[in-house]
Amino acid sequence: MADLSGILNVNKPTGVTSFWAVKQVKRILGVKKVGHCGTLDPLAEGVLVILLGRSTKLQNILMGGNKVYRAVLKLGLETDTGDVTGKTLREFPVPRLETAAVREILDSFLGETEQVPPMFSALKYGGRRLYELAREGKEVKREPRKIIIHSIELLGIEGGRLEFRVECSRGTYVRTLGEDIGKKLGCGAAVETLCRERSGDYTLATALDGRQLQGISREDLLTHCKLEIENIKPQN
Repeated sequence: MADLSGILNVNKPTGVTSFWAVKQVKRILGVKKVGHCGTLDPLAEGVLVILLGRSTKLQNILMGGNKVYRAVLKLGLETDTGDVTGKTLREFPVPRLETAAVREILDSFLGETEQVPPMFSALKYGGRRLYELAREGKEVKREPRKIIIHSIELLGIEGGRLEFRVECSRGTYVRTLGEDIGKKLGCGAAVETLCRERSGDYTLATALDGRQLQGISREDLLTHCKLEIENIKPQN
């Protein structure tokens, strides 16, 4: 079925790249053209929308939908990547944090704002990925981008860690948001865990466990693909 087209919602596991998931789907289904709607770092897990064949033309439409992430920040730490996998740059004592004050800080990020993409990202500069340049110790100027934080909810504070859930627009980097939260708290922060719970209309509840991609048959994988694409519309 060389002309197979469709959409596959995968729960990408931690420890692998988004490219790994795409490569597995491509190998299993024998489809030449496969893409995805938004890179997840190896640290992150969650919804990865994979497009097959002619459905790759829908990438811009599907990527335009809002995203929902759940993140845990390790407080008192700043790294070069914005998460705990990076090189430690600074460490700080973590002050006593009052719930009401933390909620007020989180609420300060609501609405439209500008965010500078991190060097450790998949954006391209001069034909190369920014993370490739960052690994060589290089830093280039990045233009700020408009983003919208639709909602942000404090889920808990315990043991020097802060957990929150955020609904945001396309192009929002949660690692950068976490760093900015840490700065306002006065103690720095780095993402420890990150899960994309929703991308547009695609949720974890309907996602295929990405760990199954190592052993699933072509027939079984096809049962998880949405093959009807005519009614796809811009998502919120």
